[in-house]
Amino acid sequence: MKVRSSLRSLKDKPGSVVVRRHGRVVVVNRTNPRFKGRQG
Repeated sequence: MKVRSSLRSLKDKPGSVVVRRHGRVVVVNRTNPRFKGRQG
């Protein structure tokens, strides 16, 4: 999983969801699981 300074590029991909887990902002994508990232 990539640590990104900004998750905007991942958030704009189709099927991606922004989730908060343990105080981190995580982007997960069910349609294309390659696009995962976390911030913080």
